[in-house]
Amino acid sequence: MDLGTREQQLRERIAGRGSLLIAFSGGVDSSLLAAVAREVLGDRCRAVLLESPVVPRAAIREARETADHLGIPLEVIPFPLLEEETISGNPPDRCFHCKRLSARLLKERARELGLAFVADGTCASDLGEHRPGIRAGREEGIVHPLIEAGLTKEDIRSIAMRRGYGFWNRPSAACLASRIPYGEEITAEKLRMIEEAEAGLRDLGFGQVRVRLHGPVARIEVMPEEMEKLWKERERILRSFRAIGFPYVTIDIEGYRSGSMDEVP
Repeated sequence: MDLGTREQQLRERIAGRGSLLIAFSGGVDSSLLAAVAREVLGDRCRAVLLESPVVPRAAIREARETADHLGIPLEVIPFPLLEEETISGNPPDRCFHCKRLSARLLKERARELGLAFVADGTCASDLGEHRPGIRAGREEGIVHPLIEAGLTKEDIRSIAMRRGYGFWNRPSAACLASRIPYGEEITAEKLRMIEEAEAGLRDLGFGQVRVRLHGPVARIEVMPEEMEKLWKERERILRSFRAIGFPYVTIDIEGYRSGSMDEVP
């Protein structure tokens, strides 16, 4: 099935729902979903972003800018995640609890707005990864139009590029809590340190980055092609990380990979 056919299937899946609340993050997947849903459903589509300590401030600003550019009304709702022990305690099923809580909040808002369904940007590529949140979303009745249309992340970027959307090559993101090992408490201070460190790396021109926290050690992941640049900038990065509060800084020579905290040694 060609890409044009899958895009048409996406439009049909969206139209069949009648009205949607889009769980919006400003990432490529949810942005494309929101853009298409707005075209298909008009005012029967709304976008909501849940603002919590695990979402970088820069990502929230970027999401607002993207929604504004697309002409999509965006509502930002506070989501005090760290008040929940199932989140702050960081158990292995943290993502399940987080997704369930967020789904219930979004469904409540959808009911208030008179919208039939809540949809998110989960796509076909996510099915091959460790994503307990997908199960929670399904149990709560969240719909996944991108999966239903068989669209992968590569497909979504291709469609966004063809449409001329500036976000088509935006690096993938994940909540800041994913940088902390399971069982280690998630605190606002740890999230601040990680957020500042990653923002500093992006300011130096790095694209896809992660700063994983292992006690007092910061483990940096960048794309393999940027490893040489990382080494050349190591002294500046070390000074910056020390100022943020990291006593030790390491480079992961395997490079960036999604979900490295889920790897089994």
